[in-house]
Amino acid sequence: MAERSIAAHRSLPMRHLLLLSILAMCPAAVVAGDRPAKKAPNIVFIISDDQGPADYGFLGHPHIKTPNLDRLAAQSLVYPNGYVTSSICCPSLASIITGMYPHETKVTSNDPPKKEKAGPAKNAEYLRGRQWYAQQMSSLPSFLRQLAGLRYFSFQTGKWWHGNFKTGGFTHGMSHGDPQKQGRHGDAGLAIGRKTMEPIFDFIKEATAEGRPFVVWYAPMLPHLPHDPGDKYVAPYRDKAPSLAIAKYWGNVTRFDDTCGQLLDYLDKNGLTENTIVVYLCDNGWIQDAKTGASIRAKYTQYEAGHRTPIMIRWPGQVAPGRSKTRVGAIDIAPTLLKAVGAPIPKEMTGLNLLDAEAVKSRKAVFGECFVHDAVELDNPAANLRWRWVIEGPWRLVVPSANEPKAVVELYNLDDDLDERTNLAAREPERVRRLQALLDDWWPGTSKEPRIK
Repeated sequence: MAERSIAAHRSLPMRHLLLLSILAMCPAAVVAGDRPAKKAPNIVFIISDDQGPADYGFLGHPHIKTPNLDRLAAQSLVYPNGYVTSSICCPSLASIITGMYPHETKVTSNDPPKKEKAGPAKNAEYLRGRQWYAQQMSSLPSFLRQLAGLRYFSFQTGKWWHGNFKTGGFTHGMSHGDPQKQGRHGDAGLAIGRKTMEPIFDFIKEATAEGRPFVVWYAPMLPHLPHDPGDKYVAPYRDKAPSLAIAKYWGNVTRFDDTCGQLLDYLDKNGLTENTIVVYLCDNGWIQDAKTGASIRAKYTQYEAGHRTPIMIRWPGQVAPGRSKTRVGAIDIAPTLLKAVGAPIPKEMTGLNLLDAEAVKSRKAVFGECFVHDAVELDNPAANLRWRWVIEGPWRLVVPSANEPKAVVELYNLDDDLDERTNLAAREPERVRRLQALLDDWWPGTSKEPRIK
């Protein structure tokens, strides 16, 4: 079993806060009971890696098969229009843990600065940067540290960019964090899903044997490259996909879905489903070129497809299934879970409770940002900034930073132009000014005035 952290635990409260909110915008998605949970609920995260925002059966993809996630969606409160804070993995995942934006965490990029001609394992500047990321994550608020105070065990698997699992507040984990031995983004943890699911099952057995509520962080490198699902998964798509590269990606999505089924089935078979909150989302979106397989207009970019993800919450007997088109954010997940179990919510977590109808309804805008892949300066988010964006209603404004001198302001109406092909900024100057004021109040980024084309 994975190493444990040294964590002080306080005794479990006598009862948990009730979830009495009704999602007014989605009548079916209501809290199902007015009774307190009998014991602390377990929490299972399922976090996809590089998956298109509509690449699911339950969201109407004409070819991709995701029967297990479809089943989860049918049992969950679903927000199809969820948004992660950034379109690359490391800052996005950090935001889920901390409930904070990348410019607040200062975890803005996948990698720290490094010299171009030196490999990561031999680059002293890079290794110092990785250590800085680990120390930074250790100093930030974490919903896992809050849950440790309620006697929770928590288990990290899959992607992890911050050294040893302990830096995020996990009590158990797979990633040891040796940068000399593939420690960049998960090391041993990257075996989960691609090679085995057993470490998760072993952890759950230990936690339940000790009478501890638990958190599972299942964040496999799937359907992320390499798209190598094997012919079992590729064959059904060969005649449907526009290219073999796309067929392999689709196959990797179904491969990932199969592992989700194994995890959900394990909960069912061991009588854990009824008292377990399952949370699903993707770390960032994905669109690939049919011929080359390269990422386009999604991951790494400022476009909507790189940030949008379905967010699902399943809690049988407490939250009834339903679907809401309201736009919400990944920073909402940490405070939602802490509220659900009655844990204190750190003041730095400014997201809303996704199970509070009035809070969801009253939100005016959703924000996000994009940074360089390799940081320029570790302690200065503005130096790494490329774009900031805001969505209000159907309108999405993208504002480039001074670091992108050739970029222009972009404005899209997502109701009419979800692919963001028609820039309306020049036609809507007043709307641009108003939305940019919202952005500047949220975080001013760099000060140079952007251009409208």
